[in-house]
Amino acid sequence: MRKINLSLPRSILIIAGPTASGKSGFSLEVADKYDGVIINCDSMQVYSELQIITARPSIVDERDIPHKLYGMISVADFFSVGIWRDLAINEIKACWQSGKLPIITGGTGLYIKALMEGLTQIPAVSREIREEVIARRKKIGVEAFHLELRGFDPVSAERLNKSDSQRVIRAYEVYVATERSLSDWHKQERIAEPLSAHYQSIIFEPPRDLLYAKCEDRLDLMVENGALDEVRALVDINLDPMRPAMKALGVSEFLAYLNNDITLEEALNAAKQSTRRYAKRQMTWFRNQIVQDYRLNAQYSKSLIPEIFSNIIK
Repeated sequence: MRKINLSLPRSILIIAGPTASGKSGFSLEVADKYDGVIINCDSMQVYSELQIITARPSIVDERDIPHKLYGMISVADFFSVGIWRDLAINEIKACWQSGKLPIITGGTGLYIKALMEGLTQIPAVSREIREEVIARRKKIGVEAFHLELRGFDPVSAERLNKSDSQRVIRAYEVYVATERSLSDWHKQERIAEPLSAHYQSIIFEPPRDLLYAKCEDRLDLMVENGALDEVRALVDINLDPMRPAMKALGVSEFLAYLNNDITLEEALNAAKQSTRRYAKRQMTWFRNQIVQDYRLNAQYSKSLIPEIFSNIIK
């Protein structure tokens, strides 16, 4: 690990880690001390209707510290990593122009990678092909579908969890449409270059037992605070089950409860299991995909502030 130097021109501070690791709380402290703007890089916290179930910053936090790209689109709207990248770059440049520190905060690693490494061109896939692929997955089942993906795109299959339907279907449909694997397309010439900047990262990687306990406690609190009402609202607007917002942690499990398929206890237990698995994948991704300038093998708490700030130059 090395010291974080925020005095460098065109600095960007990335604060990332798995869900429930405390990165949002720490970002507030950093933004307050170093005159920063917190820019969201969580793919679910962009949706205006998902305040509670995505653990978005509170109205008070957003009032006290500048927050950007939180809750700014509807769950019914199209959104992508490319759109996020363009919006994030605009916010980052606005920070630089006003002398503020852009702080990229969240757990969607793909967004961070798109900012740091750029994007590659992948041809559009027709609606017909997508529907065929979705039907194929329903017909043969999750396990067999993932096994088929492994046959023509082993790199993507290894990277993607079989239950991550959105991304698994995407990898499968790209091959069907182009006869080239998604991992192969990712190696091609970029259509969007990386944003030139001094990137520095603080990554939270708590011990798993502490992190999992925090995940479970937070889900209990979400239910107490109205998460079920948010999920019920998604039902009321008749959102397509394949929309990204429907993949937010806890949504499918709470939908099953609202449909009287399982009990609330069963829904909570299933949501907790899904969240633990997701947090584990996030830790693996950050460990292997991003340079960790400063890693904290701890759950964030205010007691860590003196230690962390002593390793930041401004």
